Amino acid sequence: MTARKTEGKFTLLRDAAGPRRTWRGKSERFGRIVRGYADARELDSRLARLKSVGVIEMVPTRVQMAAGAWDMLRFWISPAAADYYAKQDIHYGFHQLLRFLDEPASLADPIGLFSTKDGIIGHLMQVVHANPVYDLQLLCMFEDGLADLEAQLESMLDGTHPRSKSIGAIVEEPDYHASLLAFVRRWRKDPSIPPLLRSNVAASFSDLEKTFGTMTGAFRYFTKMPTTLAGALVHVRTVQTFTP
Repeated sequence: MTARKTEGKFTLLRDAAGPRRTWRGKSERFGRIVRGYADARELDSRLARLKSVGVIEMVPTRVQMAAGAWDMLRFWISPAAADYYAKQDIHYGFHQLLRFLDEPASLADPIGLFSTKDGIIGHLMQVVHANPVYDLQLLCMFEDGLADLEAQLESMLDGTHPRSKSIGAIVEEPDYHASLLAFVRRWRKDPSIPPLLRSNVAASFSDLEKTFGTMTGAFRYFTKMPTTLAGALVHVRTVQTFTP
């Protein structure tokens, strides 16, 4: 059992928030994401790198990314997470509060393009992912992203990671970090291996996972979105169910 399921709410809140000396760093990382939304050059650079390494096939427009991200959030991320937490007997709202206290930046960037390397790694270690490949591909924005993820997972497992207590207050399954580390090592050698899927995905969310579980699939979906703001607003208002 993890601390998330054995400790009381006050202990979990305290551990997720971490010591006061860490709060400034959390605020700075959150601020970098907010500023990133206005930095077109940084976003263009990251998208260009993802395309150059083959993670995405085409670069969608800003409007297409916004409409596609909204679909990904409302059809995939939130429903799949809520279903998983219900089956784990974990309160969804309280769990999001713990995530915010541990790393506010992890909730500020649903598609990850504005996140720092450490922010993506922390998010991967924070919660059991429906499919971690999307985030592994995100780390390809950084030359040492995947190597750093491996190192941080190793330190998480041996208890030396500086955020081990706060992450331990959130992560839902005791063997997640070991499974993720083993998968990352295999995936780096062969990205075509079957993904490491969360327990509730194959049964209820397989079509959604095939679309949004990787950056490649998600951005392919984004490029099918309307290119104008008016068209995107019509899409968001009228499309209420997911079509594979």
